[in-house]
Amino acid sequence: MSDTTRRAVLAGAAGVTAATVLAACGDDASDTGSTGNAGNGATGGAAAGGPLASKADIPVGGGKIFTDGGGVVVTQPTSGQFKAFSSICTHQQCVVSEVTDGTIHCKCHGSTFSAADGSVTNGPATKGLPEKQLKIDGDTIALA
Repeated sequence: MSDTTRRAVLAGAAGVTAATVLAACGDDASDTGSTGNAGNGATGGAAAGGPLASKADIPVGGGKIFTDGGGVVVTQPTSGQFKAFSSICTHQQCVVSEVTDGTIHCKCHGSTFSAADGSVTNGPATKGLPEKQLKIDGDTIALA
């Protein structure tokens, strides 16, 4: 193999590697279909209408992540106020990992979201978590 051919092969391989790395760290608009590890606080859940949790299961200033039934994170930003958002990070579609101190965290790339309204509090995500509707019946929390 000549030097020119070897250089062309190596340059091509380097280009493919760089393209692969860049694709893995794309922007919010990309849809790779991959998901990350649910991590701390993630549990099973239920489809729309089925019970997810009781009010006592959701800590004030925190929340709980449910990976079944489409993926939802239920938060209690202030006492007695319950919110629900998609548990899929808008940056690279990883499952968010935990809810602490009023913030929803995604450990894949460090994005954080407000537990009160799902808005981005730290990127790389640029879009907030979509809100989901809850149905609260007595002490039971379910997706509407």
